[in-house]
Amino acid sequence: MNDSETLRDKTVLITGGSRGIGRACALQFAERGARVAIHYGSNRAAAEETLAQLHGPGHIMLQADIRDPAAVSQAVDRAAASFGRLEVLVNNAGIFEEHPLPAFTYEQWQDSWARIISTNLIGAANATYCAAQHMIGQGGGRIITISSRTAFRGKPEAPGYAASKAALNAMSQSLAVALAPHGVLVYVVAPSVVDTDMAANDKSAPAWAAIENQSPLGRVCQPEEVARTVVFLASPGAEYLTGGIIDLFGASYLRT
Repeated sequence: MNDSETLRDKTVLITGGSRGIGRACALQFAERGARVAIHYGSNRAAAEETLAQLHGPGHIMLQADIRDPAAVSQAVDRAAASFGRLEVLVNNAGIFEEHPLPAFTYEQWQDSWARIISTNLIGAANATYCAAQHMIGQGGGRIITISSRTAFRGKPEAPGYAASKAALNAMSQSLAVALAPHGVLVYVVAPSVVDTDMAANDKSAPAWAAIENQSPLGRVCQPEEVARTVVFLASPGAEYLTGGIIDLFGASYLRT
């Protein structure tokens, strides 16, 4: 079996699938024969653009506010119903907000934390729960969550973002143990700065060169590199990596 056939007819739901890492994942899965459900929050045009680029038939797109538990449940159920089963969930939807403590009022601080945690952590937790119900019923599946280097090294100007990613790591490792007896495998991919729209503000700043030089490779991570790692974890042969956190740091940060 060659690479183009390893995921043929597998069914995949990608949250935040309309652009950036999510779009790169959708393209990689489709190229390998999977049927992909692209979730988006509000940018329908971007989701349609991604959908139009996918290789092969049978792909769909789904709208849902990731912060709304009912909407998440309905989106997961629609994906499973459309495909007849749901074999892979990629938790990618997320937001980044800076909220430096010295500069924020208490009300601003609370609002920012609530938005970040409800989107990055609770949204992923709810999508995981709903997808796992289908996977348990069908005898197995894979759940792959996009975390971040900031889970390990922090982010002084965005502590809520770093905390949400650290919590995703802990959630995923807990569920890897809980769900393994049901054949559901759980993984995390933790990249450093990725060259996406989310990094646009950094790219326009003089500090971008310094960010690139954090890695001895002299560059940041590309969305396609994250996507290839996600596809590998969804493929045959990655089973014993369940519970693992795969670092895509480019040696910009080394942890033990």
